[in-house]
Amino acid sequence: MAVVSIRILNESFVNSLKTHKTHYENATIIKTPLFPKDLFTKEQLENGAVVCHIIGVIYMFVALAIVCDEFFVPSLDVIIEKLGITDDVAGATFMAAGGSAPELFTSVIGVFVSFDDVGIGTIVGSAVFNILFVIGMCALFSKTVLTLTWWPLFRDCTFYSISLMVLIYFFRDNLIYWWEALILFCIYCAYVTFMKWNVQVETCVKRVITKNKVTRVRSTDQLMPANTTTLAYFEDKNI
Repeated sequence: MAVVSIRILNESFVNSLKTHKTHYENATIIKTPLFPKDLFTKEQLENGAVVCHIIGVIYMFVALAIVCDEFFVPSLDVIIEKLGITDDVAGATFMAAGGSAPELFTSVIGVFVSFDDVGIGTIVGSAVFNILFVIGMCALFSKTVLTLTWWPLFRDCTFYSISLMVLIYFFRDNLIYWWEALILFCIYCAYVTFMKWNVQVETCVKRVITKNKVTRVRSTDQLMPANTTTLAYFEDKNI
């Protein structure tokens, strides 16, 4: 009887271990965000201490605007002059890197501090914002006619479409491995390398496009009205 009881206890213990193991395998690991502790308590924030946070955010925005206006943009002018690159290439490399710095740090904080996927939404959302809203607002409030060329738009949209399709393919299993991240980084390096020979590639592409272009010349019949007007003028003057 004692042996049977021990055997039953052993079987129940083994079954409980299997049950706990199954629950452990199916459990989702929840990580606590690593944000620093707030200087104010919840009660102090409700009583008006949140104004200090708002003032701090406004101060950072103003400081960032001053730094960009006084140092970042003039440094870009010096880099363009020293390297001898065009404005569109500088805007697609240096200016894009500076403008994407907030998304970079947001992604780093989202991955290593808050442990969520806010970085991906920020990156894709900012790209849509820059393409649609920024370009639309610049054209809407411009006081002069903006002269644009098709090559920068075609070049950047091509690389952006390729990188976006690669990113969607890598997200098919909801995981990003190290070699996939390396491929994305190599695509950006290829884009920067391409920008070095941007003028040569643009000239070659435009030469191929305009190689078989038909040049339209007006016929003499279309030019006759001007001559007819001249003859009528001399006839009226009896010359």
